[in-house]
Amino acid sequence: MQQNGPLVRPWSVEFTDFVAARGSALYRYGYVLTGNAEDAADLTQEALMRLGDAWPKIRKKDDPEGYVRTTMARLHISVWRRLRRERLVAAVPEAAYIEDRFIDDTGLWNELKGLPSKQRAVLVLRYYEDLSDQEIADLLGISRGTVRSQAARALSKLRVRVVALEMRRV
Repeated sequence: MQQNGPLVRPWSVEFTDFVAARGSALYRYGYVLTGNAEDAADLTQEALMRLGDAWPKIRKKDDPEGYVRTTMARLHISVWRRLRRERLVAAVPEAAYIEDRFIDDTGLWNELKGLPSKQRAVLVLRYYEDLSDQEIADLLGISRGTVRSQAARALSKLRVRVVALEMRRV
């Protein structure tokens, strides 16, 4: 029996629904990982494109969002592994992206942006995503000891910065 109009695949509608429902949360997660809006948008888009290609298999599993978040973390790590240096830009953005629900924590997010990508990723996965050291190690493709050392270094840097900020205020 032939239908009139284009063939509608049920999984394409489900994928669209998934993106509509979780897209902004995934973008926020990308922003926390990357530290800027443009990279977050690129990271989210790339991860969703990969999800779309694998949707017929992934939709059968219990956690498609987990798949996307894992993909985003791995893509982010692969980018900083390739670059391992700062990227210079021609023009500074007019205004920074500010997530409404983190307004009270603006200082913290600004300090996180100052950390190296690997340390920032470990802290985000540990405290924002509430993953264990082993889960982070598996996700990033590093050892559990590296996760702990990167977290310790990052927290140490944040402590030093907070003390320096407090000293300036006094």
